[in-house]
Amino acid sequence: FQDNYDGKDREPTVLPARFPNMLVNGAGGIAVGMATNIPPHNLGEVIDACVHVLANPEASNDDVMGIVKGPDFPTGGVILGRSGINDAYRTGRGSIKMRATATIEETKRGGMQIVVTELPYQTSCSAIAGRIQELVDAGDLDGIADVNDGSSGGKTHLVIQLKRDANANVVLNNLFKQTQLQTSFGVNMVALVDGVPRQLNLKDALEGYIRHQIEVLTRRTQFRLDKAQRRLHLLEGRIKAL
Repeated sequence: FQDNYDGKDREPTVLPARFPNMLVNGAGGIAVGMATNIPPHNLGEVIDACVHVLANPEASNDDVMGIVKGPDFPTGGVILGRSGINDAYRTGRGSIKMRATATIEETKRGGMQIVVTELPYQTSCSAIAGRIQELVDAGDLDGIADVNDGSSGGKTHLVIQLKRDANANVVLNNLFKQTQLQTSFGVNMVALVDGVPRQLNLKDALEGYIRHQIEVLTRRTQFRLDKAQRRLHLLEGRIKAL
């Protein structure tokens, strides 16, 4: 524990995380002057990687990369290529290109429409729909008749109606180029290790969590032992009294 911001209270310096929050939930920013940007990952993959490192301490970073295939973004979408992932996991820095999941469909009236069902991480349907409308109004995007955001209940459903003479594939490529239907996630895996900021690769991050767990379990066990020994001391006194 340490003093809080005004010194009136005490607060924990670290919490006993029961799973690797930093990798599973992702993280953005530590404090002033320290930038970090860690994408979220699949819980099962990260735990499997932790177990593998525990069982094989000499495992290489590439071994671990065979278990954690890449980030697992909650909004879905597609990651383009593996080079950005490989850079991020090997060096702690990399740029991961993300693209929305979009299909070209024929409408009941014989027209064409683009339906978006998954978005890149940290984007929103309403913002993208607004951006498309801006580009159409400015004349920078051709072939679009209307945009409807039918998303609800946590499900993405953005419908882009096309004009009769529009080439759907050309319009879709222009949307990827000019809107957030395609974005990049700049990975910067910086974390505090023993109070010092460090750039981590994937195995470094897993080993840091494992060391943290060993410390947590050791301290918990020591606390329980101390408590039991204090009780033992009292019970020995009562036995003598009896």
